[in-house]
Amino acid sequence: MRTLLIGANGQLATDILSVLPSGDTVPLTHQQLDVCDYGAVRKAVETHRPDVVINTSAFHKVDVCEDETVRPFEVNALAVRNLALLAREMDVVLVHFSTDYVFSGAKGRAYNEDDAPGPLSVYGVSKLAGEYFVRTLCSRYYLIRTSGLYGVAGASGKGGNFVETMLRLARQGGPIRVVNDQTSSPTYTHDLAGKVAELIETGKYGLYHVTNSGPTSWYNFARTIFRLADLDVDIQPVTSEQFGARARRPAWSVMANRNLKRAGLSPLRPWRQALAGYLRVRHPEL
Repeated sequence: MRTLLIGANGQLATDILSVLPSGDTVPLTHQQLDVCDYGAVRKAVETHRPDVVINTSAFHKVDVCEDETVRPFEVNALAVRNLALLAREMDVVLVHFSTDYVFSGAKGRAYNEDDAPGPLSVYGVSKLAGEYFVRTLCSRYYLIRTSGLYGVAGASGKGGNFVETMLRLARQGGPIRVVNDQTSSPTYTHDLAGKVAELIETGKYGLYHVTNSGPTSWYNFARTIFRLADLDVDIQPVTSEQFGARARRPAWSVMANRNLKRAGLSPLRPWRQALAGYLRVRHPEL
Protein backbone atom coordinates (compact mmCIF):
# COMPACT_ATOMS: atom_id res chain seq x y z
CA MET A 1 0.00 0.00 0.00
CA ARG A 2 1.61 3.20 -1.20
CA THR A 3 1.28 6.14 1.20
CA LEU A 4 1.81 9.86 0.69
CA LEU A 5 2.63 11.55 4.01
CA ILE A 6 2.07 15.32 4.08
CA GLY A 7 3.90 17.38 6.71
CA ALA A 8 6.50 14.67 7.10
CA ASN A 9 8.89 16.56 9.40
CA GLY A 10 6.27 17.35 12.03
CA GLN A 11 5.98 15.84 15.49
CA LEU A 12 3.27 13.28 14.67
CA ALA A 13 4.41 12.60 11.12
CA THR A 14 7.92 11.72 12.28
CA ASP A 15 6.51 8.87 14.36
CA ILE A 16 4.08 7.82 11.63
CA LEU A 17 6.99 7.63 9.21
CA SER A 18 8.83 5.32 11.60
CA VAL A 19 6.01 2.74 11.58
CA LEU A 20 5.19 2.72 7.85
CA PRO A 21 7.07 0.60 5.31
CA SER A 22 9.81 2.92 4.04
CA GLY A 23 9.75 1.54 0.50
CA ASP A 24 6.05 2.26 0.11
CA THR A 25 5.97 5.69 1.76
CA VAL A 26 6.54 9.08 0.15
CA PRO A 27 7.26 11.67 2.85
CA LEU A 28 6.82 15.32 1.88
CA THR A 29 7.74 18.09 4.30
CA HIS A 30 6.11 21.51 4.40
CA GLN A 31 9.10 22.88 2.51
CA GLN A 32 8.54 20.31 -0.23
CA LEU A 33 4.76 20.65 -0.37
CA ASP A 34 2.58 23.50 0.87
CA VAL A 35 -0.75 21.88 1.64
CA CYS A 36 -2.49 25.16 0.76
CA ASP A 37 -1.11 25.08 -2.80
CA TYR A 38 -3.82 23.13 -4.58
CA GLY A 39 -1.88 22.81 -7.82
CA ALA A 40 1.17 21.42 -6.04
CA VAL A 41 -0.92 19.00 -4.00
CA ARG A 42 -2.72 17.74 -7.11
CA LYS A 43 0.60 17.25 -8.90
CA ALA A 44 2.02 15.32 -5.94
CA VAL A 45 -0.98 12.97 -5.83
CA GLU A 46 -0.96 12.49 -9.60
CA THR A 47 2.81 11.87 -9.63
CA HIS A 48 3.04 9.42 -6.75
CA ARG A 49 -0.37 7.73 -7.19
CA PRO A 50 -0.77 6.74 -3.54
CA ASP A 51 -3.39 4.41 -2.14
CA VAL A 52 -3.48 6.48 1.05
CA VAL A 53 -2.81 10.17 1.77
CA ILE A 54 -2.02 11.02 5.39
CA ASN A 55 -2.36 14.71 6.15
CA THR A 56 -0.63 15.87 9.35
CA SER A 57 -0.40 19.54 8.35
CA ALA A 58 -2.20 21.94 10.66
CA PHE A 59 -2.11 25.49 11.92
CA HIS A 60 -2.25 24.75 15.64
CA LYS A 61 -1.11 27.92 17.38
CA VAL A 62 -4.36 28.16 19.30
CA ASP A 63 -3.97 31.66 20.71
CA VAL A 64 -2.54 33.11 17.50
CA CYS A 65 -5.63 31.86 15.65
CA GLU A 66 -7.78 34.31 17.60
CA ASP A 67 -6.11 37.25 15.83
CA GLU A 68 -4.84 35.70 12.59
CA THR A 69 -8.14 34.15 11.57
CA VAL A 70 -7.48 33.67 7.86
CA ARG A 71 -4.49 31.34 8.12
CA PRO A 72 -6.11 28.64 10.30
CA PHE A 73 -9.04 28.35 7.88
CA GLU A 74 -6.67 28.17 4.90
CA VAL A 75 -4.68 25.30 6.44
CA ASN A 76 -7.23 23.54 8.64
CA ALA A 77 -10.30 23.83 6.42
CA LEU A 78 -9.83 24.91 2.78
CA ALA A 79 -6.69 22.85 2.21
CA VAL A 80 -8.48 19.86 3.74
CA ARG A 81 -11.43 20.46 1.41
CA ASN A 82 -9.07 20.28 -1.56
CA LEU A 83 -7.49 17.08 -0.27
CA ALA A 84 -10.93 15.55 0.22
CA LEU A 85 -11.94 16.44 -3.32
CA LEU A 86 -8.73 14.94 -4.72
CA ALA A 87 -9.15 11.81 -2.63
CA ARG A 88 -12.67 11.33 -3.99
CA GLU A 89 -11.66 12.05 -7.58
CA MET A 90 -8.66 9.70 -7.53
CA ASP A 91 -10.20 7.04 -5.27
CA VAL A 92 -7.60 7.53 -2.55
CA VAL A 93 -8.07 6.89 1.17
CA LEU A 94 -7.61 10.09 3.21
CA VAL A 95 -6.31 10.10 6.77
CA HIS A 96 -6.79 13.42 8.53
CA PHE A 97 -6.36 14.55 12.14
CA SER A 98 -8.59 16.73 14.26
CA THR A 99 -8.73 17.78 17.89
CA ASP A 100 -10.59 17.61 21.17
CA TYR A 101 -10.97 21.40 20.85
CA VAL A 102 -13.98 20.83 18.59
CA PHE A 103 -15.89 20.24 21.85
CA SER A 104 -17.13 22.82 24.34
CA GLY A 105 -16.25 20.81 27.44
CA ALA A 106 -19.74 21.28 28.86
CA LYS A 107 -20.65 17.56 28.82
CA GLY A 108 -18.59 16.84 31.93
CA ARG A 109 -17.77 13.27 30.93
CA ALA A 110 -15.94 11.57 28.08
CA TYR A 111 -17.03 12.53 24.58
CA ASN A 112 -18.04 9.86 22.07
CA GLU A 113 -17.62 10.24 18.33
CA ASP A 114 -21.30 11.02 17.80
CA ASP A 115 -21.52 13.75 20.46
CA ALA A 116 -22.34 17.19 19.12
CA PRO A 117 -19.31 19.47 18.76
CA GLY A 118 -19.28 23.04 20.01
CA PRO A 119 -15.86 24.67 19.64
CA LEU A 120 -14.96 27.68 21.77
CA SER A 121 -12.05 29.03 19.72
CA VAL A 122 -11.18 30.02 16.17
CA TYR A 123 -8.78 27.07 16.07
CA GLY A 124 -11.54 24.67 17.11
CA VAL A 125 -13.95 26.09 14.53
CA SER A 126 -11.35 25.80 11.75
CA LYS A 127 -10.61 22.18 12.63
CA LEU A 128 -14.32 21.34 12.77
CA ALA A 129 -14.79 22.91 9.33
CA GLY A 130 -12.04 20.62 8.03
CA GLU A 131 -13.83 17.64 9.57
CA TYR A 132 -17.05 18.50 7.78
CA PHE A 133 -15.27 18.73 4.43
CA VAL A 134 -13.75 15.27 4.93
CA ARG A 135 -17.02 13.69 6.04
CA THR A 136 -19.04 15.36 3.29
CA LEU A 137 -16.71 14.96 0.34
CA CYS A 138 -14.96 11.63 1.02
CA SER A 139 -16.33 8.13 1.07
CA ARG A 140 -13.13 6.46 2.25
CA TYR A 141 -11.48 8.28 5.13
CA TYR A 142 -10.10 7.92 8.64
CA LEU A 143 -10.83 11.09 10.58
CA ILE A 144 -8.93 10.92 13.85
CA ARG A 145 -9.54 13.24 16.78
CA THR A 146 -6.74 13.31 19.33
CA SER A 147 -5.47 15.62 22.06
CA GLY A 148 -2.45 17.15 23.79
CA LEU A 149 0.16 15.68 21.46
CA TYR A 150 3.79 15.38 22.50
CA GLY A 151 6.54 13.46 20.74
CA VAL A 152 10.28 13.05 20.53
CA ALA A 153 10.50 15.16 17.38
CA GLY A 154 8.84 18.09 19.15
CA ALA A 155 6.18 20.35 17.68
CA SER A 156 8.11 22.41 15.15
CA GLY A 157 5.57 25.21 15.07
CA LYS A 158 5.52 25.53 18.86
CA GLY A 159 9.22 25.24 19.67
CA GLY A 160 8.89 21.90 21.45
CA ASN A 161 5.94 20.41 23.32
CA PHE A 162 4.35 20.68 26.75
CA VAL A 163 6.70 18.14 28.34
CA GLU A 164 9.81 19.87 27.03
CA THR A 165 8.45 23.27 28.02
CA MET A 166 7.92 22.08 31.59
CA LEU A 167 11.42 20.60 31.78
CA ARG A 168 12.92 23.80 30.39
CA LEU A 169 11.06 25.95 32.91
CA ALA A 170 12.18 23.63 35.71
CA ARG A 171 15.82 24.11 34.70
CA GLN A 172 15.35 27.88 34.71
CA GLY A 173 14.07 27.84 38.27
CA GLY A 174 11.33 29.92 39.84
CA PRO A 175 7.63 29.13 40.24
CA ILE A 176 5.73 27.53 37.36
CA ARG A 177 2.04 28.33 36.83
CA VAL A 178 -0.08 25.65 35.15
CA VAL A 179 -3.84 25.61 34.60
CA ASN A 180 -5.75 23.17 36.77
CA ASP A 181 -9.26 23.55 35.29
CA GLN A 182 -8.66 22.01 31.86
CA THR A 183 -8.87 18.21 31.74
CA SER A 184 -8.02 16.08 28.72
CA SER A 185 -5.93 13.03 27.75
CA PRO A 186 -2.39 14.01 26.67
CA THR A 187 -1.23 11.67 23.93
CA TYR A 188 2.23 10.40 22.99
CA THR A 189 2.64 10.56 19.21
CA HIS A 190 4.57 7.27 19.18
CA ASP A 191 1.48 5.50 20.54
CA LEU A 192 -0.89 7.35 18.22
CA ALA A 193 1.24 6.60 15.16
CA GLY A 194 1.24 2.87 15.84
CA LYS A 195 -2.53 2.83 16.23
CA VAL A 196 -3.02 4.83 13.02
CA ALA A 197 -0.98 2.22 11.14
CA GLU A 198 -3.20 -0.52 12.60
CA LEU A 199 -6.40 1.36 11.82
CA ILE A 200 -5.50 1.92 8.16
CA GLU A 201 -5.23 -1.85 7.71
CA THR A 202 -8.76 -2.50 8.95
CA GLY A 203 -10.64 -0.88 6.08
CA LYS A 204 -13.20 0.33 8.64
CA TYR A 205 -13.51 3.95 7.59
CA GLY A 206 -14.98 6.72 9.67
CA LEU A 207 -14.46 9.00 12.65
CA TYR A 208 -12.29 7.86 15.54
CA HIS A 209 -11.15 9.24 18.88
CA VAL A 210 -7.60 8.04 19.54
CA THR A 211 -5.90 9.20 22.73
CA ASN A 212 -3.88 7.74 25.56
CA SER A 213 -6.22 6.45 28.23
CA GLY A 214 -7.42 8.36 31.26
CA PRO A 215 -8.12 11.99 32.18
CA THR A 216 -5.75 14.51 33.74
CA SER A 217 -5.48 18.25 34.17
CA TRP A 218 -2.49 20.08 32.74
CA TYR A 219 -1.42 20.84 36.31
CA ASN A 220 -1.46 17.17 37.29
CA PHE A 221 0.26 16.23 34.04
CA ALA A 222 3.05 18.72 34.83
CA ARG A 223 3.38 17.41 38.39
CA THR A 224 3.73 13.89 37.01
CA ILE A 225 6.45 15.03 34.59
CA PHE A 226 8.45 16.48 37.47
CA ARG A 227 7.89 13.43 39.67
CA LEU A 228 9.06 11.03 36.95
CA ALA A 229 12.04 13.29 36.23
CA ASP A 230 12.84 13.46 39.96
CA LEU A 231 12.73 17.26 39.95
CA ASP A 232 11.80 19.42 42.92
CA VAL A 233 9.79 22.25 41.37
CA ASP A 234 7.64 25.06 42.72
CA ILE A 235 4.50 24.46 40.65
CA GLN A 236 1.36 26.47 41.27
CA PRO A 237 -2.16 25.63 40.01
CA VAL A 238 -4.06 28.51 38.41
CA THR A 239 -7.41 28.90 36.70
CA SER A 240 -7.73 29.51 32.98
CA GLU A 241 -8.88 33.03 33.78
CA GLN A 242 -5.81 33.68 35.92
CA PHE A 243 -3.53 32.25 33.23
CA GLY A 244 -5.03 34.65 30.71
CA ALA A 245 -4.62 32.75 27.44
CA ARG A 246 -6.10 34.49 24.40
CA ALA A 247 -8.29 31.57 23.27
CA ARG A 248 -10.88 29.73 25.32
CA ARG A 249 -10.24 26.02 25.87
CA PRO A 250 -12.76 23.35 26.88
CA ALA A 251 -12.72 22.62 30.61
CA TRP A 252 -13.28 18.88 29.98
CA SER A 253 -12.30 17.40 26.63
CA VAL A 254 -11.57 13.79 27.49
CA MET A 255 -12.62 11.53 24.61
CA ALA A 256 -13.82 7.93 24.83
CA ASN A 257 -12.17 5.74 22.19
CA ARG A 258 -15.43 3.90 21.51
CA ASN A 259 -15.17 3.46 17.74
CA LEU A 260 -11.62 2.20 18.06
CA LYS A 261 -12.83 -0.61 20.29
CA ARG A 262 -15.75 -1.31 17.94
CA ALA A 263 -13.21 -1.73 15.13
CA GLY A 264 -11.57 -4.49 17.18
CA LEU A 265 -8.51 -2.48 18.17
CA SER A 266 -7.19 -2.07 21.68
CA PRO A 267 -7.10 1.39 23.26
CA LEU A 268 -3.82 3.18 23.84
CA ARG A 269 -2.04 2.66 27.15
CA PRO A 270 -2.74 4.98 30.11
CA TRP A 271 -1.25 8.45 29.83
CA ARG A 272 1.11 7.95 32.81
CA GLN A 273 2.70 4.90 31.18
CA ALA A 274 2.98 6.77 27.89
CA LEU A 275 4.65 9.74 29.56
CA ALA A 276 7.13 7.47 31.34
CA GLY A 277 7.90 5.81 27.99
CA TYR A 278 8.47 9.18 26.34
CA LEU A 279 10.86 10.31 29.07
CA ARG A 280 12.87 7.07 28.82
CA VAL A 281 13.36 7.63 25.10
CA ARG A 282 13.77 11.41 25.03
CA HIS A 283 15.66 11.81 28.30
CA PRO A 284 17.50 8.61 29.17
CA GLU A 285 19.70 10.66 31.48
CA LEU A 286 16.86 11.22 33.93
